[in-house]
Amino acid sequence: MTTHHNIQAAIGTLSQAFAPLKCVIQAPRKGSFSFTLVDQYGIACHSERLYPEQYRNPAPLQAVIERTRQSLVA
Repeated sequence: MTTHHNIQAAIGTLSQAFAPLKCVIQAPRKGSFSFTLVDQYGIACHSERLYPEQYRNPAPLQAVIERTRQSLVA
């Protein structure tokens, strides 16, 4: 898969993992991108930049999801 396809797949996975929060994608460049989770009131709950080694394979992306879920609960 190309970098573009990998990013699109990662965005879909993140959007599904954090629904009903909105997953806003920002600043895609040089293979990395930022995602921000926004609640129903438009308040950002979490923001993070992901690099290719974090989203190309399922295990590292799942680790990002789990870490983010823990930070949302805390």
